[in-house]
Amino acid sequence: METILITFATIFGVLIGSFLNALIYRLPLEKSIVHPRSSCPKCGHLIAWYENLPVLSFIFLRGKCAHCGSKISYLYPAVELITGVFAFAIAPSTLNPADWMNFFFYLGVFSAFLVHFIVDLKHQILPDSINIYLGLLFFVFGVFTQPWTHWLLGAGIGLGFPLLVSWLFYQLKGQIGLGGGDIKLFAVLGLYLGPIGILQNIFLSCFVGAIIGGTLILSKVIKRENHIPFGPFIIIVAAVQIFAQSWFSDVMRYIP
Repeated sequence: METILITFATIFGVLIGSFLNALIYRLPLEKSIVHPRSSCPKCGHLIAWYENLPVLSFIFLRGKCAHCGSKISYLYPAVELITGVFAFAIAPSTLNPADWMNFFFYLGVFSAFLVHFIVDLKHQILPDSINIYLGLLFFVFGVFTQPWTHWLLGAGIGLGFPLLVSWLFYQLKGQIGLGGGDIKLFAVLGLYLGPIGILQNIFLSCFVGAIIGGTLILSKVIKRENHIPFGPFIIIVAAVQIFAQSWFSDVMRYIP
């Protein structure tokens, strides 16, 4: 039974990864995620169901469109595999309903993080629809598991503090410090992380962003004037806070 459940969870994760690919491609273009059917972005060939099997179709088609032969991005199977591996890692080994609720919750959070991460890197936007989805997920979770002060204060600080800093930066420099999507993401994360957790995320994501961004500039991978999306740094820190809570708490004890 344990093997069957873990296999089911893994396959389900891979299928979710296939759906995430559609979100990653369509949301920045403001296209419907329901219709039309998936098609080759080069020639417009409608993709048949047997050409759209997660991971397997990419292998059988040798990474090329069956109609025009144009290359299919490795990002597609990568997203499917990453989501499947995560689902495998958190898969319940029993039929306990509470365990499966946790599985779907954390898989949903991971999926949203993955879409945000890739879309922000490629297009420098954090889609409102994903923030709304995360907000609803965290709100329901918070209402049933946390005191109202935790999620309400967390969301308030997540929205108010970055907004204040961004406003002050604009007054001093005449430039927008944080994008609206980043501020909304902070507010949404505050629902889950609470007041202390969201403050930790704000400062640590700035720290991680400064280290990575500075390294890329010093190594001349990117130019100083290039814009570096901030969303991925927020997501990296949030992922550690949520999916490695015990480790994160242990580390934070050593930070004054």
